[in-house]
Amino acid sequence: MVVFKKLKNKNRLNPFTVEIDDQSLNNSKDSLSESLEENKNFVLKKLGNSSDIVIRDIKIGKENLVRASIFYCDGLVDTASIQNSVLEPLMLDITSYNDQFLASRTEILEVLKDHYLTVGSINDVMDYTTLFNSLLSGNIILLLDGVAHGFMISMCGWNERAVSESTAENVIRGPKEGFTESIRTNTALIRRKIKSQQLWVESKNIGKLTKTDIAIMYIKGIANDKIVQEVHRRLNQIDIDGILESGYIEELIQDKTYTPFPTVYYSERPDVISAELLEGKIAILVDGTPNVLIVPALFVSFLHVAEDYYQRADISSLIRLLRFFSLFIALLAPSLFVAITTFHQEMVPTALLINLAAQREGVPFPAFIEALMMEAAFEILREAGLRMPRAIGSAISIVGTLVIGTAAVEAGIVSAAMVIVVAITAISSFILPSVAMAASLRMLRFPMMGLAASFGLFGIIVGLISLILHLCSLRSFGVPYMTPFGPLIKEEVKDSIFRLPWWGMVSRPKLISKTNKKRSHNSAPTPPENKI
Repeated sequence: MVVFKKLKNKNRLNPFTVEIDDQSLNNSKDSLSESLEENKNFVLKKLGNSSDIVIRDIKIGKENLVRASIFYCDGLVDTASIQNSVLEPLMLDITSYNDQFLASRTEILEVLKDHYLTVGSINDVMDYTTLFNSLLSGNIILLLDGVAHGFMISMCGWNERAVSESTAENVIRGPKEGFTESIRTNTALIRRKIKSQQLWVESKNIGKLTKTDIAIMYIKGIANDKIVQEVHRRLNQIDIDGILESGYIEELIQDKTYTPFPTVYYSERPDVISAELLEGKIAILVDGTPNVLIVPALFVSFLHVAEDYYQRADISSLIRLLRFFSLFIALLAPSLFVAITTFHQEMVPTALLINLAAQREGVPFPAFIEALMMEAAFEILREAGLRMPRAIGSAISIVGTLVIGTAAVEAGIVSAAMVIVVAITAISSFILPSVAMAASLRMLRFPMMGLAASFGLFGIIVGLISLILHLCSLRSFGVPYMTPFGPLIKEEVKDSIFRLPWWGMVSRPKLISKTNKKRSHNSAPTPPENKI
């Protein structure tokens, strides 16, 4: 029977959850039975006799005195390894062992584990809950008749996507590898970057039905222990049926829901995550997705890219300035055009004002309606280009933009200047490295245009002040979102809008890493005493 219950806890989950009221599910935590047939029947019944569940019956010993069964899920295990490492030792090698000892059943499982099974990881299975979790996670279950416990043998072998270049975060200089959908591959990629015994990995399962593997990675001694405890607390509070992507986790653990700005950072690049870990932050890896979460997240982190640290400091600083300038264009360009052409024509040079007036002579709509229509049309084209097949998506978006813009100007619906402004705004939004931050600016662009159409530049200023106050009120896992600007920390401004050379960045962010604040003790290089 399916019962809908309204949640009364404080977790930010859906208002309703589905709870399966089945008395038989309460027995899933009972211990295994000594009867092999009873265990087999229970497993098949609970899994609905699913066709992908394979049960292989074998007999052990010279006289076939011990009956055993191997359980595995077809498609999740390496069948060749089962043959070589499990079936062959049990059915062939063990026949030379003393049958009288096997018949006693006293320490048979220990004998199998210590002398015959040539696999790396073997764990005990004492109850049905552990059995089902291990079986459906791609492990092999070995049960013997007459023994009330068994073995979980790690032998996962499903198909995985190979490590390839990240499609969302491209760089010219730097590593090309990106995360995959396998959580163990992702942790290995980070281990390759940080070969330290202080890099700790803590795992847990979230999701009552999906049992999704979650890994928390941090550097012990650099990460703040209070933030690590807070991450565990928020993850432990999650009560949901399934986790299919890291976006589920992001939405459920973020500090403040009602904000357009992302307060959890994510990346597909192992070098980016490794650099964040060295800053004292915590990574959250979710099985089944290449996007790894990082907390706490700061506003400036969404405007930095990995390539900033692979080039010279002066070049990186110049590109960062361009990035911050593009942020303001993406947010304010249509609003400024609407405000100036509607309320503040005296700010425009006379020659340009005459040209704008001539262009708008046949346009029946005010500037605000023009900007609204063009922005809405471009958002539609952007989404259409993303959802279409790759072969035609980019062509449709580019051709559609050109055709619609040109046709709208010739039809007298919008002015040519408005098309230019909307195009510059769109290009500037693509410069932002974070898709989440670009989406936030896309949302805020429309209310800013409304303020500009209503109050002119005064409305834009009021909107910016409200936006800055809102940003300063945000926190990410207790850390102020606008660090190092609000509160102002002069020592940390060295890696915000500008980037000093590496010898000038000797300290870590002190609001994040409170225990190990020194990154290095390097000083500026000194010139040689004698000329070469």
